[in-house]
Amino acid sequence: MKVFMTGGTGFVGTYLSRELAQAGHAITILSRRAQPPAPPRAGISFLTGDPNQEGPWMAAVPEHDWIINLAGASIFSRWTEARKKDIMESRERTTRNLVAALAAGDRRQLFCSTSAVGIYGPRGEEELTEDSPTEAGFLGEVTRKWEAEALKAQDLGVRVVITRFGVVLGRDGGALSQMAPLFKKFIGGPIGSGVQWFSWIHQADHARAFRFIQENPHLSGPVNLTAPYPVRNRELARALGRVLHRPSFMPTPEFMLRLALGEFADTLLTGQKVLPQRLLDAGFTFKFATIEAALKDLLG
Repeated sequence: MKVFMTGGTGFVGTYLSRELAQAGHAITILSRRAQPPAPPRAGISFLTGDPNQEGPWMAAVPEHDWIINLAGASIFSRWTEARKKDIMESRERTTRNLVAALAAGDRRQLFCSTSAVGIYGPRGEEELTEDSPTEAGFLGEVTRKWEAEALKAQDLGVRVVITRFGVVLGRDGGALSQMAPLFKKFIGGPIGSGVQWFSWIHQADHARAFRFIQENPHLSGPVNLTAPYPVRNRELARALGRVLHRPSFMPTPEFMLRLALGEFADTLLTGQKVLPQRLLDAGFTFKFATIEAALKDLLG
């Protein structure tokens, strides 16, 4: 298939585009940079354009069979009012522009648009599936508006899948690149109380899930991309310590996190126990279902 991807030069997109290209798909990555990243990879090409702005790049979208929307300003920062606006608008505008571009086409396509498990809000011990209600709060508002823009493509006859990401664990970036060095320096441990749930997925299963969605046309709407066994934050810390042969008893105090990150700290200090129910019901099997297996593969 011909795949059009926004956000394809980031941590998730770089791995996903490579895996899809190796599976035989032809990938076009929309990039703001005039010069694509080096080295070039077989099956991957780059188109210059800003997904936040309407432009000539939109004419290429109808030529593709599968649209993957990964673009959006990172939430991993202190949330000033200006930063919040950027987080919201970058997602809304990109998705709105993609749907407008899809409207110019005349054939049925697949549109996978990213969202996040933050849409469920902090829910304590409740097990959350795609059928669970969403919650208020800044991330809840962002993800609801983000998803609403993507779902407008259904009116065009496009199959829309909302991929709600948990924390993607992988090599060369992402959350693991922030956590592992602390443990290697003997200063790793849980965040705050450590009782909050951590919903995660190995990058290999994450990419496999995208291929599974493409191969199963009955899947549409929200799909949680998380491993079937979420863990508490303290269990994650213990598993990291075991795999890296380091202690895991140095917690990050809650007050320090709030001083450093402000409102964003709440995202790290609370969590969700999210299950990939729709993937499991459809017959998807995880290669790395447990955190221990995932960390051994990525760090062992």
